[in-house]
Amino acid sequence: MRISQEIFPRPVVLVVTVDGKGKENIMPASFVMPVSFSPKYVAIAVAPERHTFSNLKEVGEFTVNVATLEMLEQVRVCGSHSGRDVDKFSMTKLTKTPSKKIRPSGIAESPITLECVVVYMNLFGDHYLVVGKVVEEHVRKTTFSPLLHYTGDSYMEARAIKS
Repeated sequence: MRISQEIFPRPVVLVVTVDGKGKENIMPASFVMPVSFSPKYVAIAVAPERHTFSNLKEVGEFTVNVATLEMLEQVRVCGSHSGRDVDKFSMTKLTKTPSKKIRPSGIAESPITLECVVVYMNLFGDHYLVVGKVVEEHVRKTTFSPLLHYTGDSYMEARAIKS
């Protein structure tokens, strides 16, 4: 059994990176977690064969864009193609928003975008743990339904529990 089937659900984010020539890539990720409140740090896990990993090594910057239930099909498209071969912004019709302090764009459809600078990368098993310091944040909405990931192409909806 995969660990993703044992620890679930996990929030889905779209990680935007850029290579040295300025070509952007979008990767869906659910191995993501906050690390510190103040200053803010966030961690993602990325497999070394991913195009995103190459971009992180080359440029060392990324945005974390929280995905919503309404973004499910765009998440699926981004997870089904390599940014080495296609322009995922064009394929998904997601709207780029310029970052204030780093090169990779944010995603306008995302309720929250965190601009991050890589401060740590280390291999753990089959993934690299990448820790980014949040250098700017864009909160477009505070009320939304975050997309949750189970495993593979299986997703869930988050619902508040009323007490």
